[in-house]
Amino acid sequence: MGRRPAAAMGSDQETEKKKTPVALMPIAKPLAGKKLCKRTLKLVRRASEAKCLKRGVKEVVKSIRRGNKGLCVIAGNISPIDVITHVPILCEEFNVPYIYVPSKEDLATAGTTKRPTCCVLVLTKPNKGELSDEVKDKLKSDYDQVVTEVAEATSAMF
Repeated sequence: MGRRPAAAMGSDQETEKKKTPVALMPIAKPLAGKKLCKRTLKLVRRASEAKCLKRGVKEVVKSIRRGNKGLCVIAGNISPIDVITHVPILCEEFNVPYIYVPSKEDLATAGTTKRPTCCVLVLTKPNKGELSDEVKDKLKSDYDQVVTEVAEATSAMF
């Protein structure tokens, strides 16, 4: 009487990590759609491999204030919201394009770090050294494509 069938003990599907819907901040606009989000995260991954990435609010703000140009990618599920509310304003002041993505965990994974990241800045050139022409061209084409789509998303918002 005390034995349960094997199926009820917990199948592989039940033990898999279930993705819960993320609670987005009300200021998360312009928010990247599925396609743009995927492209943006791919760009972040490429930039990380090429050492053209600044991670975290402190580094991003410092880079923008120093006049570095790039694309700012901000996570849309940050809590408390006050941590990054100044970043979009700073980006607008310095004419740096920015976009929100739904998840800070996905942003961290794309930036090759285990710690969830609030925001990253994809730079147009590396911090130190030079890139090979092949890597530079690929990164530049991806960057230009994403920035164009971000500009379209931003103009559609206003």
